[in-house]
Amino acid sequence: MNLFKFNPTYIICLLFTSALTAVSTPLSAQEIADSGMVNITFDPAKPKQFVVADITVSGIKYLNPEQILSFIGIVKGDTIMIPNEDLSFALKKLWARRYFSDIALSATKIDGDKIYLNIQLSELPRVSSGTFKGAKKGEREDLNDKLRIRRGSELSDYLVKVSVDAIKSYYDEKGYRKAEVNVMLENDTVVPNAVKIIFDIKKHEKIKIKKIEFEGNKHVKDRKLRKAMKKTKDKRLWNLFSSKKFNKEEYPKDKENLISAYNEKGYRDATIVFDSVYYVSDSKLGIKIRIDEGQRYYFRNITWVGNSIISVDALNTILGIKKGEVYDVVAMNKMLSQDQTSVSRQYMDQGYLYFRIQPVEVNIVGDSVDVEIRIMEGEQATFNRINITGNDKTNEHVIRRELWTRPGYLFNMSELERSLRELAQSQNYDAEKLMTDGYKVSPNSDGTADVSYNVTEKSSDQVELSGGYGGNTFIATIGLRFSNFSIGRMFKKNAWRPIPAGDGQSMALRFQTNGSYYTATSLSFVEPWLGGKKPTSLSVSAFYTRETDGYYYRSVTQSLETFGLSAGIGRRLKVPDSYFTLYTGISLQHYVLNNWQYYFIFKDGRSNNFNLNFTLGRNSVDQPIYPRRGSDFSLGLQITPPYSLLNPNIDYSNDSEHYRWIEYHKWTFKSAVYTKLVGNFVLMTAAHFGFLGMYNSEWGYSPFEGFLLGGDGMSGFNRYGQDNIALRGYANSSITPMDQNAYAGHIYDKFTIELRHPIIMEAQANIFAHIFFEGGNAWKSFDEFNPFAIKRSVGVGVRLMLPIVGTLGIDWGYGFDNVPHYPNAGGSQIHFTFGMPMQ
Repeated sequence: MNLFKFNPTYIICLLFTSALTAVSTPLSAQEIADSGMVNITFDPAKPKQFVVADITVSGIKYLNPEQILSFIGIVKGDTIMIPNEDLSFALKKLWARRYFSDIALSATKIDGDKIYLNIQLSELPRVSSGTFKGAKKGEREDLNDKLRIRRGSELSDYLVKVSVDAIKSYYDEKGYRKAEVNVMLENDTVVPNAVKIIFDIKKHEKIKIKKIEFEGNKHVKDRKLRKAMKKTKDKRLWNLFSSKKFNKEEYPKDKENLISAYNEKGYRDATIVFDSVYYVSDSKLGIKIRIDEGQRYYFRNITWVGNSIISVDALNTILGIKKGEVYDVVAMNKMLSQDQTSVSRQYMDQGYLYFRIQPVEVNIVGDSVDVEIRIMEGEQATFNRINITGNDKTNEHVIRRELWTRPGYLFNMSELERSLRELAQSQNYDAEKLMTDGYKVSPNSDGTADVSYNVTEKSSDQVELSGGYGGNTFIATIGLRFSNFSIGRMFKKNAWRPIPAGDGQSMALRFQTNGSYYTATSLSFVEPWLGGKKPTSLSVSAFYTRETDGYYYRSVTQSLETFGLSAGIGRRLKVPDSYFTLYTGISLQHYVLNNWQYYFIFKDGRSNNFNLNFTLGRNSVDQPIYPRRGSDFSLGLQITPPYSLLNPNIDYSNDSEHYRWIEYHKWTFKSAVYTKLVGNFVLMTAAHFGFLGMYNSEWGYSPFEGFLLGGDGMSGFNRYGQDNIALRGYANSSITPMDQNAYAGHIYDKFTIELRHPIIMEAQANIFAHIFFEGGNAWKSFDEFNPFAIKRSVGVGVRLMLPIVGTLGIDWGYGFDNVPHYPNAGGSQIHFTFGMPMQ
C-alpha cells in the first residue's frame, strides 16, 4: 500500500513549492486569489534575495509549530535566495520524517525585499485502533504485545510494513509459513483524521517437516545426525514430544550442531556442502543436506601453558583425554570450560573470575593433532556489592540469608549457583527463570565483582480444594497454605494484604470430611530460620481426626478418634557436606477406640503414642518442582520408650492395659536420583524401604505406624499412624498383608523408574508427562521379607502444578502380578491425585 505521492518537480503557481511536495492539481487564478497568496513567477536562472519577515505553519493539529520550524532551519530575519536548492533539501528532510501526506512552502505576502512565508502541511491520519481478523484470542493478545501499535500514532507505509512483517514472522515461528496478511483501513467516524487498521490474517495450513535426508554421511548414521538437530525435527515416532515446524532462525544453529556431531567423532574437517529446504506437498517440507566428512583425527600431544595454580597432572586428570583417543573437540571444550567439573570451574571456584582458557592446534601430522592449551589465570576477584531485584513481596533479608555469596568473599561460581538453588527450594520464586536468568556478574576495575540476583516472585500460597477416592469413599478437603507467611507482622494493620507475608514462614490449615464417616482438622507452622541467623527450622503441628462406621450405617456405633501434637527442630549440617540436614522431633498421639472393628488389632480403649523421631537427609536437587539433576536421600528413625521392658507386669490379655502406651521402633529409607538425559528428558530413579520393629515379642507389633502399600498413596483420608505408600497399577492398600482381619504391613520395599518430559514450565503452571515402571511389596515380618519378590507395574501419567491449588495428577497403571488375599488388585488401574504428589 502506498500512502504517499511524490513528485520531484517545482510547482510554480504560488511562489514556489518543495522539490519534495505531494502531487497537486494546478491552482486556477481565482483559487490563488481566494487563498490570499501572491501569484509571482520566478526565473530559476535569476534567483532573488529576500529577508524573511515572518514564517508560519498551518494545517497541523498534533505537532508543535516550533518543532516544524526547527526541522526547516529558517527563522525570522534570515536572508534567503529564491529559488534555492538548500530550501528544497530542508523540505526533503521534513518529508523524510513520515509525518505528512502533503507539504507546501508558499509566500503570503511580499513587501519590497521582505517576504512572508507559510508552510502548509497535511498531517497523516492517526491510528485510532488496530484489530486482527482471523486470529484466535491468545494470538490476538500475543500480537498486541508484539506490535504495540499506539493509539494516536501516525499511519505510514513504514508502520504498516513493519506490522505486516511482524505478524508474518509470528505465524512463521508457529509453523504457518504461508500466512497472508491483508491490511484494510476504515475511517474513524468518531475521531477526526483517524483510521482503524484491520489486519486480515489467513494462516492457511500449518507447515511441518515430513523428512530430513542426508547424503555423504558414511561414518555417522542418519539417526545420530537427526538427533543432533535440536530444533529441526521430522515426523518420526521418537519425535512425538518435539515440534515438527520449520524455524528459519534455528535451522542455521542446527546445521552447526550437525558439524558438532561430526567433531565429536573426530571429523574436524566435516562441512555441509549443500542443503535444500523444499515443499513435498502443500503442507509438508523436506530437507536435504549433503555432507563432506573429511578424514578422522586423533589426539597426539596435549601441553599446558600459563598454569601456576593447578599442576599439569591435575589438569590432565580433569581433562581426561589420553594420547591416541579420537579428536573429540566437543568433549574437550566441555571439560575445559562448560562442565561443572571443568578446568574453568576449578579456577573460578578459587576466585579467578578473569580466568581465560584457549585450546590451539599447534601441529597436525597425518591424522594426529597436537593441542596446546593456553591459560590466562589473571588475578583473584572478591564479591563486592550483592544486589537483589524483583522482590516486591518478600523481605530482602529473607532472600539474603539464603545466599552463599557475601561481600569480601572470594568469587566462587559454585556458591553463586548454590545460592540460586537455595532460592528455588523455597518455591516462592520462578525456579525456571532463576536457573536461566537469575543473576548477573559485573566485574569492577578494582578486582572485585558485583552480583545482581533477579528473582521473579510467584504466589505459592494454596487454596486446596482436593479429593481422593479410597476405602470405597470420596473424601473432600479444604485447606489454606501460606508459604511466605510473616507471623511477626500479624499485628500490623497495613500488613493484611490479604495476609501478612514476606518472612518465608509456612502456615497451613486443613479440613477433611465425608460427613459423619470421617472428619479431620490440622494446623501446622514452620519457621525455616529460627532466630534469623542460622538455617535452623522450627516446626509445630496439631491435628484431630474422627472416623466412624457412618459410611455403612445411619447410626454411628463405632468410632476411632485421634488427637496429636508434634514439634521439631531441623538443622543444616556442615559434615559430610552442607547438603545434609538433621531433623529431631517429638510427637504425641492419643487414640480413643469405641467398638472399632475395622482392620485393627483391638476394638476398645485408649492408646498413647509418645515418640521421638530423627531424620538424616541429603537433598541436592536443583529445584523442587521439576528437578533435572541432583538427589534426595533420607534415613529416618522413630522410637518410643520400651514400656514392656520397664514394666514387666503388663497384663497382655487386657487390651486397654496392653496398648495403653504403644511401643515400637520404625526405620525408613527413601532415595531419589534425577539425571538429565537428552534435551529436557529427565530420568528419576527411586527406592523406598520401611521396617516397623518391636522390643518385645510378647508385646507384639504396634497396631499403629504400619505401612499400607498400593494405589495412589492417598487413602482418600489420612489415618494418622499409618503410612500410605503409592504403588500404581494396584488398588489402594491392596498389597498390604492381613493378620486376623487387621493390616499387618510391617516391612515394605518399593522401586521406581520414571522418565519425565516437561510440557509447560511457567510461573503460572508446571505440567510434565511421565512413563513409569514400579515394583514393590509388603510383608508381615523380617522372616518373610524377600526384596526381589515384588509386585510389578507399568504406566503413564501427567502432573499439573498450579500455585494456588497444588498438585493435580492422573496416572494409568497396569499391575502384572496377582495378590493372593486381594482378587483383582492389579490389572488396569486409574489413579487420581489432588493436592499432594505421589510418594
